[in-house]
Amino acid sequence: MKKLEVPLSGGRGYEILIGRGLLDEAGSRMKAVYHGKNIAVIADSNVAPLYAARVEESLRSAGFAVKTVIFPAGEKNKNLATLEMLYDGLLAPAPFALTRSDLIVTLGGGVTGDMGGFAAGTLLRGIPFVQIPTTLLAQVDASVGGKVAVDLRQGKNLAGLFYQPRLVLMDPDTLDTLPERVFLDGMGEVVKHGVIRLPALFSMLEECPSREALRPLMEELLYQNCDCKRQVVIEDEKEAGGRMVLNFGHTLGHAYEKLGGYQTYMHGEAVCCGMAAILHIGERQGITPRGTAARLERLLAAFGLPYKAEAVSKEALLETLSYDKKGSGSDITVVFSTGIGSTLLKKMPKAQFADWVREFCRQEGEA
Repeated sequence: MKKLEVPLSGGRGYEILIGRGLLDEAGSRMKAVYHGKNIAVIADSNVAPLYAARVEESLRSAGFAVKTVIFPAGEKNKNLATLEMLYDGLLAPAPFALTRSDLIVTLGGGVTGDMGGFAAGTLLRGIPFVQIPTTLLAQVDASVGGKVAVDLRQGKNLAGLFYQPRLVLMDPDTLDTLPERVFLDGMGEVVKHGVIRLPALFSMLEECPSREALRPLMEELLYQNCDCKRQVVIEDEKEAGGRMVLNFGHTLGHAYEKLGGYQTYMHGEAVCCGMAAILHIGERQGITPRGTAARLERLLAAFGLPYKAEAVSKEALLETLSYDKKGSGSDITVVFSTGIGSTLLKKMPKAQFADWVREFCRQEGEA
């Protein structure tokens, strides 16, 4: 088993535990961070049939009273209506109504962690929670850092807060049940960490460009990615500056997701397209070394990941950018690459960035 510590002020630090078999140790691991009796597990309709019973059994064996609240799976359900359903389930009297002295466990992918964490952070003004991420995307990204949210009709993750878990448990065995597309969705964020901070990881992916090749390296892969994000979070917990590097590829990625109605691209797929686009734009503007985009695209193609999205109109992009959380007034901070492993944060007018994107789309269309 591997362990990482996330030290934060005010006694809010927590551990990230990575190891095969941890799912069945959930009960004993909870006792180290929670001394109450009642635990509510939140899971979606895909994950609950796979893992909820095992987690419930482990928790009950450790002496906890347990109830599970299940919601419909999918990004399209990460909204205020589903959140209200979670509140209702958590407060339902049978077998117990949750109080502020109880614990919430989010069991599942990024949607579950985001929405369950948001429910934990807002219900009764805050209930402690533990993350048990079961997808690659959640393990390398969503479960670390304390950002929890739901989507609004205007865009992704626009209602949210920073709310840190008490513990994060990662069992790599849960990745074996993932459909191929869902596994690769998480690889988008893995590749992103390689581009922004971990050139050795990027090279390792180039040498092992398949799910099967990575399987024996999975604990180390999770460790490196979580350590990367952990360090960024420690430096800038609430995204006042440096943490924005984690949004590399996301400005355009979120636009692709939204403009596709959250149906055309999964999150990691959209981020892959966003990363490739921003590398091409950076090369055209003299920010990114020539050949960086081609290197990324070769890696993505080897994994079977997309790297070219449909063109984004300036008007649609400007509307999406108007809700971008990295924006300030008429400006936006864009994360560019200055080579594999390094980045540059550039504050610029949203309209100028939209022009750069439109020019990129036009030239791509002519190619």
